[in-house]
Amino acid sequence: MSGLAKNYNRKNLSFKKGKGSYLYGTDGKRYLDFVEGIAVNSLGHSHPKLIKALTLQSKKVWHVSNAFKIPEGEKLAKKLTKNTFADYVMFQNSGAEATEAAIKVARKYFYSIGKPKKNRILCIKNSFHGRTIAAIFASGSKKMTEGFGPSIEGFDHFDFGDHKSLINSINNQTAAIMIEPILGEGGIKVIPSWCLRELRKICNKKKILLILDEVQCGIGRSGKFFAFEHSKIKPDIVPIAKGIGGGFPIGAVLMTKKVAKFMTPGSHGSTFGGNPLAMAVGNAVIDEILKKNFLYNVRRISKYFHSELNNIKNEFPNIIKEIRGVGLLIGIQLFNNQNLFIKNLMKKKLLTIRAAENVVRILPPLNVKKSEIKIALNIIKSVCKDLS
Repeated sequence: MSGLAKNYNRKNLSFKKGKGSYLYGTDGKRYLDFVEGIAVNSLGHSHPKLIKALTLQSKKVWHVSNAFKIPEGEKLAKKLTKNTFADYVMFQNSGAEATEAAIKVARKYFYSIGKPKKNRILCIKNSFHGRTIAAIFASGSKKMTEGFGPSIEGFDHFDFGDHKSLINSINNQTAAIMIEPILGEGGIKVIPSWCLRELRKICNKKKILLILDEVQCGIGRSGKFFAFEHSKIKPDIVPIAKGIGGGFPIGAVLMTKKVAKFMTPGSHGSTFGGNPLAMAVGNAVIDEILKKNFLYNVRRISKYFHSELNNIKNEFPNIIKEIRGVGLLIGIQLFNNQNLFIKNLMKKKLLTIRAAENVVRILPPLNVKKSEIKIALNIIKSVCKDLS
């Protein structure tokens, strides 16, 4: 039997429509969606402003080559640079493309200043930076690289939280340190603010670049526009994707002027990157997230969610080991039965997804209602009761 390749272990569930925080299954049931396409549908399903933006643009022009000016992209780039550390933006189609481009930017920078041998990227072992050939070797995960050899050169690794290993791994060929401020696939592990500040100091001292991968934790997910903003530092390069498109494929690399000036015509390109449809949606998403009190509300409602989840953890200490995360990037680390826990949540109409270290990942839309969080809490508590 031919058809779709079997590279996904898909649940026997599909959906006919979505509205806000809910998905409506072809089985006739309504599900509270706390996966949101894995932190992608930042404003939930069928948001009216996004539908309007996409509909209006679809009647004008869908695609033109980057050989021409694309006003919608220029508009979005200006919004991003005005509200972030960045001076320049390069648009891509996905997170993996964005991290690949970030690696290219770092290497091109050192090549252009006369240090071509300074080309290695230092990453956390078993992190996640995408599924392209270079990105899987950047992650250094045997699970992801097995069968895809020969290994791609130019990446070194240190263990999460091991500062001695980090320092010892830097050599005269190191061009950049690339990390996720909050490891998503890796188990919702938060890098503390003091640690990010130390990383910035190390990069300054060693004259290397700091790449912060905000593909999953960025665009308001942490309660700040970027997760690294909690630590009040300024990176050199930031790849983004997921939430910026609200469900439409968009990726981007944000850069300081220092590194961007060497990305000259022909140094990087993308057929679909920055297309008018994607840019129109991206502009609508950014306009919503930058509205007054939007991010404050993310911080406020997530504080309640974390507090209540910790209460459940205290009530069921043999089931829940730890509540992890920042903002609405949340992980429930279990002692065991991760798949059973997720399956039971789904039976009770709450959709979640796994992460490493026996973590159940919870990713509500950023505009989730408190009443919806209460429903999720009741379901989580009910599953804990069943399993205890």
